[in-house]
Amino acid sequence: MAAMKKRVKTSGSGRKRLPTQADYEALSEFRYLIRCFLEFSQDAAKAVGLATMQHQALLAIRGFSGGAPIAIGDLAERLRVKHHTAVGLIDRLAAAKLVERIADPADQRRVLLKLTDRAEHRLAELSAAHLSELSRIEPLLMQIFPGRLR
Repeated sequence: MAAMKKRVKTSGSGRKRLPTQADYEALSEFRYLIRCFLEFSQDAAKAVGLATMQHQALLAIRGFSGGAPIAIGDLAERLRVKHHTAVGLIDRLAAAKLVERIADPADQRRVLLKLTDRAEHRLAELSAAHLSELSRIEPLLMQIFPGRLR
C-alpha cells in the first residue's frame, strides 16, 4: 500500500507544491478511468453470475500469499470490510459451491478458505478479461502520468 501513496513534490523550504491545472486534469482523468474499469469489472462479474463483491472475494482468496488458503479475518482485511460481513459473503459463496471452508491444520479453531474448481474456472475467465482490459487502458494511463508509472 505504501507504493500507492502519491508523491508530493516540495519546494526547497519543505512546503508542498500546489497542484497545477495539469495535475487536476490528470487526477480527474485517472479517477474517470478507475470508474470505467470498475464498471467493466462489475459487468464482467455479472456476466458470469457473480456479484462484484463475490468476484473480489474470489480474487482475494486466489491471490493470497503464494496461493495459500486464507483466513476469514485476512479476507475481511483484503476486502476492507468487517469480519461479520466477510462471514456472510463466504456463507453465500459456500452455498453457491464456490468456496470451501477447511480447518487450519496448525489450529483447528481457525477456518481457512479455498476456492472450488467451479470458482477457479469462473475466476480464470474473469481475470483474463480484466488483464485484457488493463492492457487496453495502459496507454491511457501512461498518457495521463508520463514517466511516473514506471
